[in-house]
Amino acid sequence: MKKIRAGSVQFNHAPGDKTYNLKRMGDFVTEAAGKGVDLLVFPEMCVSGYWHVRNLSREGVADLSEAVPDGETTQQLLAWSKETGMSIGAGIIEAAEDGELYNSFVVAMPDGDFACHRKLHTFISEHMASGDEYTVFDIPQGARVGVLICYDNNIGENARMNALMGAEILLSPHQTGGCNSPSPKCMGTIDVDLWENREKDPQAIEAEFKGAKGREWLRRWLPARAHDNGMFLIFSNGVGRDDDEVRTGNAMILDPYGDTLSETWAARDELVVADLDPELREMSTGERWIQSRRPELYETLTKPTGKEKSTREVRFQGQK
Repeated sequence: MKKIRAGSVQFNHAPGDKTYNLKRMGDFVTEAAGKGVDLLVFPEMCVSGYWHVRNLSREGVADLSEAVPDGETTQQLLAWSKETGMSIGAGIIEAAEDGELYNSFVVAMPDGDFACHRKLHTFISEHMASGDEYTVFDIPQGARVGVLICYDNNIGENARMNALMGAEILLSPHQTGGCNSPSPKCMGTIDVDLWENREKDPQAIEAEFKGAKGREWLRRWLPARAHDNGMFLIFSNGVGRDDDEVRTGNAMILDPYGDTLSETWAARDELVVADLDPELREMSTGERWIQSRRPELYETLTKPTGKEKSTREVRFQGQK
């Protein structure tokens, strides 16, 4: 891995307004290029919008979907990448050749190549399918990169699989924080009026973003994905009102020890930037621990326990 300057974007997408969202993304591409960013990460489904999709018919979801690589967003990402020399990733709804609709994340590279990860644990819509492959690839800037979308990161085995496939940097695009969770000590909703009143009282909404519904919740587990696997982690998230919920932003970049290189809890669209030094990985805890694995003991990991359920069932358990 070479030294890479990474950027993570949080922004408040407009639901269903792909024209606006792509224009806003273009503003960040320009800003990131001016700061010398090599690898730029946007949030999950930031082009289509996210939370409102749960209420759409299949036709409504399909109307927001795009082909990869021939669709508008992938082509725009490739054009921006070629123009700036950055590798750029963003979340879309993919209309696949097999007829399925996927929550996907496309990474465009300046040499014209691209990668597309299909979320492994999709729950936002009954009309969308889950992917069944890990996505780990090399970018021209000199690093091996993996992608896990939102809920994918909740499952520790997914992060470990990326590490075992050689990922040095994990892209973690999300739409999270401020969620109505069935777990009593996990997140919780945020009053949308706090977001709408953010200019007059930024302290009130930012206290929520820094607290148990945002940063404190993320810091319970997200650094462990980086630390335990010796990977840099780039967390990108929506921020602000998302239908009837409020996303907490908290864009952050973590090093292979789980320490924070850059972050924000601002109640606004923002880009955070950090330099990823490959020397930090060489003797990191996760790198050494992986060398001590005993795979012959892990057969049970590949066997169903009988407790498995669909991600939609688990995610919306106890909710109407």
